[in-house]
Amino acid sequence: MASKAFFRSPAQDSAPRLAVAQGAPSSVVVPIRSIGPSHTERITAHLLALEPRDRYLRFGYSANDEQIRRYVAGLNFERDEIFGIYNRKLELIAMAHLAFSIDPELQSCAEFGVSVLAHARGRGYGARLFDRAAMHSRNEGVQMMFIHALSENTAMLNIARKAGATVERDGPETEAYLKLEPADLDSRMSEMLDEQIAQTDYRLKVQAKKFWDFLALLQEVRRGVRDSRDRMRM
Repeated sequence: MASKAFFRSPAQDSAPRLAVAQGAPSSVVVPIRSIGPSHTERITAHLLALEPRDRYLRFGYSANDEQIRRYVAGLNFERDEIFGIYNRKLELIAMAHLAFSIDPELQSCAEFGVSVLAHARGRGYGARLFDRAAMHSRNEGVQMMFIHALSENTAMLNIARKAGATVERDGPETEAYLKLEPADLDSRMSEMLDEQIAQTDYRLKVQAKKFWDFLALLQEVRRGVRDSRDRMRM
């Protein structure tokens, strides 16, 4: 089985593992966008919000806050791909890290890892992120996508099996690998459309949040004015 370190630089942790549940109907559109360095704070907040058990499943050890911050600081946005799902409050509720191999002999390989916050479980976000990463991998010329997980991480392994991956267990750890078809016009157009939808969805959520924040501020000012009037009448 391939080493779990071959997708990382010496100073960077390997792609994280999964801590999710599945369940969303496949017909539901889930906007998944590619995210860059400008979202570092939200990535950090997302990972820090994971419960201890979920941190253990994702990283393969009980990562503390400092280790998580170092992991985020080591993300290579130019080489790897980070995908995210945001809710209406612009909270990053699900995130995937697709790490491309740095080994010259394994350049056609990538490793996948993902996490979903506890309150967003059961909607199939992990599987949706896996599909999005697989499509991007195809379009980047990747022939094999790997998942390295703890054997007890059944949610991640179920996603891999349902996607058609070969799963091999080696004691406390399990590795799954999925052979990818070459890119074609459909895969390239699908990814382009998915990204456009996700970017539009995010912009609308940003605008909506600004509006509701402004409305909340306005209501707070009005309450302050009313309270001042009431005090003056006393």
